[in-house]
Amino acid sequence: MADVSHNRGDITSHPDASEMRERYARMLSGRDVALVDGPVFLLGLYCAASPWILHYTTSQPALVTHNLIVGIAIGLLALGFTQTPERMYGLSWAFCAIGIWMIIAPWVVGDSPDAGVALNNIIIGALAVILGLMCTATAARSAPRP
Repeated sequence: MADVSHNRGDITSHPDASEMRERYARMLSGRDVALVDGPVFLLGLYCAASPWILHYTTSQPALVTHNLIVGIAIGLLALGFTQTPERMYGLSWAFCAIGIWMIIAPWVVGDSPDAGVALNNIIIGALAVILGLMCTATAARSAPRP
């Protein structure tokens, strides 16, 4: 019979030990923005739920759908930032673009929004731009130099 027990020995004898250490160090060096991942996800969650929180579901039905979809997109970006930071932080600029879109969306998508709806989207958009710039700056700072 084959021995299928797992020995908990030293990993230094593993053939890929140096590559694993390098990959782990690279991953940890790109996690400077880890403190931004949570707020980005919460911003997406609030953006998706804001039409129901502020009760403008009947007055702005197009903006309800818009905020729901954009909120889900922001949440998915946050999950991507968390799961694969080395790939996703290159898309931080897209998060800034989403923020700018959120600022102008009440007048483009909505139908003569009142001050509360417009202010809500302006705040969400401004926070998205700020968090996106933080992600972009940190990603640029921690990018490997040639």
